[in-house]
Amino acid sequence: KKWRYQMDNNLKTSRIVGALFIIATVAYSLSVVLLNPILGSSNYLTDIYANENLFIIGALLVLIDAVAVAGISIVIYPVLKESNETLALGYVGARIGESVLFSVNVIITLTLLTLSQEFTEAGTSDLVFYRTSGNVLLAAANWAYLLGLGLAFAISALILNIVLYQSKLTPRWLSGWGLIGAILVIVNFLLESFGNNPIEILFLPNYLGFCRIFYN
Repeated sequence: KKWRYQMDNNLKTSRIVGALFIIATVAYSLSVVLLNPILGSSNYLTDIYANENLFIIGALLVLIDAVAVAGISIVIYPVLKESNETLALGYVGARIGESVLFSVNVIITLTLLTLSQEFTEAGTSDLVFYRTSGNVLLAAANWAYLLGLGLAFAISALILNIVLYQSKLTPRWLSGWGLIGAILVIVNFLLESFGNNPIEILFLPNYLGFCRIFYN
């Protein structure tokens, strides 16, 4: 009976984690679709306010992603704790760190909306001030997002897949695949940090590696 209860509990946990992961992935993907064309525009200070509703929705999607990734770590902690409590705590810490950095990104992003509104109303006056302020805020938002996705997320992925590999909660080839994905995310982070354009396919192993079911 105890074995049956544990297996049912792990199955329930896997479904919740899977649902949260889908929410996080969809929210992140949609936020990229909505925000990147606006923030990547040469006239982003004008375009942000002109697309205010889409911009707000995009920022809220990042916040949803932040809440979901924190939720994943909390839900899965009891399962990971059975194999390695230290690494389980490290995983929770890394994902909460990722969530905090994403939340900082949202705050800065919404501040850009306020700046865009003031820039639009001011017209051509103080043009240099608004552009300089916008560039600083945009850089800060990018760094918060990059550190959250490229560093905190990568560390959490490494920890998770190490635990899964050691505990054999999933087939070792699958957790090994996840480890490769985590390393590629770190490579992506380093490329972006030094101003290089990463290849988005670097994220593919990680996306596939997290689509898993936990068994005892």
